[in-house]
Amino acid sequence: MNGPADTDLYRALFDTAPDAMIVVGSDGHIRLANPQALRLFGYAEVELIGQPVELLMPEAARGAHRGHRDGYMQRPRVRPMGAGQELVGQRRDGARFPVEIALSPMGIGRESLFAASIRDISETQRQRQALRRARFDAYVAQIGQRALESPDVENLADKIAAFVLEAMQVVAVGVLLRAPLRPSLASAVRDGADRGLVDRACAALALDESATPALTDLDFEAWLQRDESGDGWADAGIGGGRLVPVLDHNRALGALILLGAEPLAVDRDAEHFLAVVANVLATAALRHHAQEQLAHSQRLEAVGQLTGGIAHDFNNLLTVISGNLQLLEADCADDPSAADSIARALRAVGRGAELTRKLLAFARRQRLSPAAIAPPALLADLGRMLERTLGEAVQVRIDCDAELPAVYADAVQLENALLNLALNARDAMPRGGRLTISASEETLDQPPEGSELPAGRYIRFTVADTGLGMPPDVLARAFEPFFTTKDAGKGSGLGLSMVYGFVKQSGGHLLAASRLGYGTTIDLILPLAANAATQTGSAPAAGLPRGSGTVLVVEDEAEVRDVAVAFLRGFGYDVLEAGDAQQALQHLRDSAPIALLFSDVVLGDGASGIELALSARRLRPGLPVLLTSGHELGNTTPHAFALLRKPYRREELAAAAQTALRGGA
Repeated sequence: MNGPADTDLYRALFDTAPDAMIVVGSDGHIRLANPQALRLFGYAEVELIGQPVELLMPEAARGAHRGHRDGYMQRPRVRPMGAGQELVGQRRDGARFPVEIALSPMGIGRESLFAASIRDISETQRQRQALRRARFDAYVAQIGQRALESPDVENLADKIAAFVLEAMQVVAVGVLLRAPLRPSLASAVRDGADRGLVDRACAALALDESATPALTDLDFEAWLQRDESGDGWADAGIGGGRLVPVLDHNRALGALILLGAEPLAVDRDAEHFLAVVANVLATAALRHHAQEQLAHSQRLEAVGQLTGGIAHDFNNLLTVISGNLQLLEADCADDPSAADSIARALRAVGRGAELTRKLLAFARRQRLSPAAIAPPALLADLGRMLERTLGEAVQVRIDCDAELPAVYADAVQLENALLNLALNARDAMPRGGRLTISASEETLDQPPEGSELPAGRYIRFTVADTGLGMPPDVLARAFEPFFTTKDAGKGSGLGLSMVYGFVKQSGGHLLAASRLGYGTTIDLILPLAANAATQTGSAPAAGLPRGSGTVLVVEDEAEVRDVAVAFLRGFGYDVLEAGDAQQALQHLRDSAPIALLFSDVVLGDGASGIELALSARRLRPGLPVLLTSGHELGNTTPHAFALLRKPYRREELAAAAQTALRGGA
C-alpha cells in the first residue's frame, strides 16, 4: 500500500491527529506541519515551512537545542510523549507555554525525516500545580496542628522534620534551633540514609561563628564543602542541600536544612511551603520560649514570697536572741569573758540580719531610699575600689559619659549590686581577664522581652567579663536564692538574687546573657531620675535621755514582746502589753494615758498593726505611733507611720520612740 491512496490516507491521518505534528528534515528545517501545529504556534503554513525548528522555542533555548538535535539525529530513536522532557514552546506573538514532545524517526527513500508530536500541557501543568499546592497546604495544616499540640519545641521540631522530608521527597531534613532559645537539634532521614550526617551538619552550623548571624547570606552548599561535617556526603548519596533560615525579624533563631540526592531546584510553591514551615517553627519556638520565661518568672515570684515570709519569722527569732543578748550585755559589763562571748554572739546575729536583708532584697520587700544618682561619679568611685581589690590579673574598664543624666535608685543598693556582679565576674576569671562596667542612656519604645517596663528613658548599667561563662541550664537558675556553682563555703548563692530583687523593686529590668567559654554580660535597666532630689533618712537623736510616759506594746510573739518591754522599761517608760489587736484596743478605750503605740505590723489574729494604728488614731487623735516588722512593707508605710526594722538594738528602739514622740507620728 504505497500508492496515491495510501499517501492520501497518511496525509489525512497527519492532518487530523489531535496533537500538533511537524516533520523535520535532517537539516533541522520544517518540512510539514498539520493544522493543529499551525493553530498552536499561530503561524500560516507558508510562514512555517522551510524554517528551522528552533523558531518554535524561546531564543535563549535555541543554541542548546541545536546541540541536542544534532545528537539525536546521529542516534535516532523513538521517544514517547511524557518521558520527563518538558520543554517550552513559543508562539508567533512571543507567548510561551509548556509542551511535551514525542519523537519518531522515519525514512522516505534516502532522506531521514523526524516526526515530532507536540502537546500543550498548560492545563495539565496547572492541574499538577494545584494538586501540589493542595498537598503542601495539607502538610502546613498538619504542621500547624502539631505546633498547637506539641508540649515543647524539641518534640515539634522532630515532627516538622518528618513532615518536610515527606513533602519535599528529599534524603534528609534537619532542624536547628540556636541560643538564646534552648539549643536543640532534630532530624528525619529516608530509609538507609545516615542520620548522623545531618545531625553533624546541624551541630557544626550551630557552633560555626563564621556563619552569618541571620544565615540569609550563607552559601550552604559551599559551606558544606569546606566544613568537615561534609565529609562523606557523596558516599551517603547526598548531591545538594538547601538552608531555610528560621527568623525572628532579622535575628536567626535557627535553620531548616534539606539534603537531596542532587542539587535541589525549588520552585515557587515549594519555596512558599518552606517559608511557611520556617515561620510556624519560629512562632512556636518563640511561644515556648516565652512560656519558659513566664514559668521562670512565676517560680522566682513564688520563691520571693516564700523567702519574704521566712525572713519575717527569722527576724523575730533574731530579735529575741539579740534582745536577750543585749540585756545580758548590760548585766555582764564587769565580766570580760562573758562580755566577749556576748559580743561574738551579737556579731553572729548581725550576720543573720544581713542574710535576711538579702532575702528581702530578692523578695523585693527591702526598704529602699531612692534618689537621683550621678552614674559617672558612682562608677568612678567603684572603679577605683575595684582596681585595688580585684588584683592585677583583672583589667577593670569603666565606660561612662561624663554628661550622662542621673539615675533614680538607692545609691547603696546600686553600688552593692554592681560590686556583687564585679566580684562574680572576678571569680569567673580565675586566670585573669577583662571586666567592663559601663552606663548609657537608652530610650525604650517598647519593653524588652520578658519585662513590663513602660516606654521612656532609662539608664542601662552593663557589667561584662571575659570569663568562663555559664551554660544555659546554669544561667536559667543564676538568680534563684541559694543557687551557686561555687565550692562549699565560697558563696551563699544570694548575691545575684539580691541584685535581681533590687532591680525589680526599683522599677527596672535585668537582662543576662552568657556563653560557655565566652564570658557573661549582665544589664541593669533602671529608671531615669526626673527632678528627683537626693533623699536622706532622719538622723537619730543625739544622746538617749531616759523616757517618760506609757508605751503600749502590741506583739503576738510573747518572747519578742518581752524583749521590747524590757528595753523600754530600761529607758524609764511605763509599759502596757497586748498580744493582739483586741487587747490593744481595750487598753486604748480605758482612761489611762498612753504616750506611744508600739506595734508589730503582722499580728497573729489576722489584723495588722496599720489597721490597729488607724483605729487607735480614731479613739485618740494625734496618738504617736511606731510600727516594727521583720518583713519590709516597701519604701514607706501607709499614712506616714514610722517603721523600725527587726532585729533592732536597744539604742535604735530608744531613738525611734523619741522621734515618734517628738513628731507625733
